[in-house]
Amino acid sequence: MAIQATIIADPVPISSSSRISIRGGEQCFGSFVLKTRPRHLRLSNGGRVRARASLNADLKAVGIPHQWYNLVADLSVKPPPPLHPKTFEPVKPEDLSPLFPDELIKQEASTEKFIDIPEEVLDIYSLWRPTPLIRAKRLEKLLNTPARIYYKYEGVSPAGSHKPNTAVPQAFYNAQQGIKNVVTETGAGQWGCSLAFACSLFGLDCEVWQVRASYDQKPYRRLMMETWGAKVHPSPSSITETGRKILQMDPSSPGSLGIAISEAVEVAAANADTKYCLGSVLNHVLLHQTVIGEECIKQMEAIGETPDVIIGCTGGGSNFAGLSFPFIREKLNGKINPVIKAVEPAACPSLTKGVYAYDYGDTAGMTPLMKMHTLGHDFIPDPIHSGGLRYHGMAPLISHVYELGFMEAMAIPQIECFQGAIQFARSEGLIPAPEPTHAIAATIREALHCKETGEAKVILMAMCGHGHFDLKSYEKFLQGEMVDLSFDEERIRASLAKVPQVTRI
Repeated sequence: MAIQATIIADPVPISSSSRISIRGGEQCFGSFVLKTRPRHLRLSNGGRVRARASLNADLKAVGIPHQWYNLVADLSVKPPPPLHPKTFEPVKPEDLSPLFPDELIKQEASTEKFIDIPEEVLDIYSLWRPTPLIRAKRLEKLLNTPARIYYKYEGVSPAGSHKPNTAVPQAFYNAQQGIKNVVTETGAGQWGCSLAFACSLFGLDCEVWQVRASYDQKPYRRLMMETWGAKVHPSPSSITETGRKILQMDPSSPGSLGIAISEAVEVAAANADTKYCLGSVLNHVLLHQTVIGEECIKQMEAIGETPDVIIGCTGGGSNFAGLSFPFIREKLNGKINPVIKAVEPAACPSLTKGVYAYDYGDTAGMTPLMKMHTLGHDFIPDPIHSGGLRYHGMAPLISHVYELGFMEAMAIPQIECFQGAIQFARSEGLIPAPEPTHAIAATIREALHCKETGEAKVILMAMCGHGHFDLKSYEKFLQGEMVDLSFDEERIRASLAKVPQVTRI
């Protein structure tokens, strides 16, 4: 059954002037594809078109959500508060004002269930949203599985990933407050590209510290950022005190997201006309990403499917939260009961190997302390090809949800991930970014398990971006040069020993 579709924002009337074509089991109106369920009717070609058109009359047109969803509102046990890095007291709004505009500070601490999306943000979202929900029927056939695999594809955004979902509102709120400059970090470059794109639309200057390993591996991501007007530095850099200290200890440091965050925060804190933007981890970032899950719920309802398993990759956690949090709401309300799985790199497994404790969000200890699953704030992961997942900690809200038992976690080494990526690319046609290859590998495991058990589960996967600028990683894999980087237990013990001891909360 061919079910590949973009559920479009506005209903398409079926009239004599509509361009209608049929591709296998797919029905196309103009350039849009609507999902149809085949009827076993023996009809002429014209009759088949009319039958399929009548089926589509029941499809609900899915538009862009007009509100972000805040999971905190539905949790009976609220997450622990962030703490001031010096006093260990709960952070106050004024403590965050040197880094963030007022509206984002309000969203960070909000307990409102829904927050309206500004019209200016919705207007830019409409450049690529709603994003397609696609059935991976060719991958199903390759795996010979009874499972039905769907993926929510965020690679259609201008930057090629889910990151603009939060970059646009962050740039908007900064511009609204009169801020002229923003700084940030980036790993693989998807976040840096997204913020550079958003800043170009709102007239903001953008400066980015990119993790050195990714800066060297992915030069075209840097060029994308520069094309949109951003200034890009490799991290650690000689520009900041944090960077200089790291380079003194290790001149060949591959860097980490924690180090890059420290450098960007240092610059923002020292300049009154500059604010800091973060691409993952914080509550307001996860909030903005829930447009993914809100759309997806409606799209799955429109085709009469309910997910049995939901899978997404996790580094800081924004893509995973964006898809899963609205589904967790439905789970809490007793409407559905999917198994929700986070997949992380075996070389940087914060959920599966870290400790749940208060720790700094950056390497230098400049950020508030957050209760999260952490490998230690000065842990520098090995330079795996999924640069966006090389972070020492997990988003505090995801960590809290994990502790409450609403989700599971697993870690997969990168060779298995790229094996899955090749299977996906050669069956579905899309070349995934290295980060979602973790979700693909876990999805393949689940689908093969269904093959063994005969279960026809519905598997929903977060496909957070394309890999068009990550082909160097694919070259390494295809030439047999990729290796699985091991998780160093001794190194992690040393890093965890430096986690602050907080006893008051």
